[in-house]
Amino acid sequence: MERSHHYRVVVTWTGDRGSGTSGYRDFGREHEVTADGVDPITGSADPAFRGDASRWNPEQLLVASLSQCHMLWYLHLCATAGVVVTEYLDRASGSMTEAGTGGQFTEVVLRPEITVESPDMVRTAIGLHEDAHRACFIANSVNFPVRHEPTITPAGS
Repeated sequence: MERSHHYRVVVTWTGDRGSGTSGYRDFGREHEVTADGVDPITGSADPAFRGDASRWNPEQLLVASLSQCHMLWYLHLCATAGVVVTEYLDRASGSMTEAGTGGQFTEVVLRPEITVESPDMVRTAIGLHEDAHRACFIANSVNFPVRHEPTITPAGS
C-alpha cells in the first residue's frame, strides 16, 4: 500500500541590508528555516558563495539529511534484528562541483562509527548498512552516489 507524506517548511530571507538585492554584493544570504513545533535553523550560503560561515548552508543540510536518514533506518533495522547499538557517530562528508552558474553534488560518504553490545553482533551490524541504504528515503531521492564506510566495534574493545 502506497502512503504519501507531506512536509512543510518556511524559508524566510533575513539578509536585506537596507537596499534589497540592488547589487550582488549588497545583500546578505542569511535566512531562517522554520516549521511548526521545532526550533528555527539559521542558514546562509556557503562562505564560498558570500555566505556566513557561522550559519548552516544548504549543502551541509543535505549531507546532514542523508546521514540522519541512514542512521534512523540503521537503528531501526538493528533493533528488529537483535543488534544492540550503544553508540553511533557519523562523520559524513559531501563533494560538490561547480560548472558554469550551477553545480551538483558528486557524492556523499557516510562514515558511521558504531559500538555494539557484543562481538557476535558485528557481522550482522555490518550487513545492515546495505539494508539501511536501500530503505533511506533521502538516499533514494538524490541523483549521486551515497556511500557508507562503517566502523563497527564491540563494547569494551
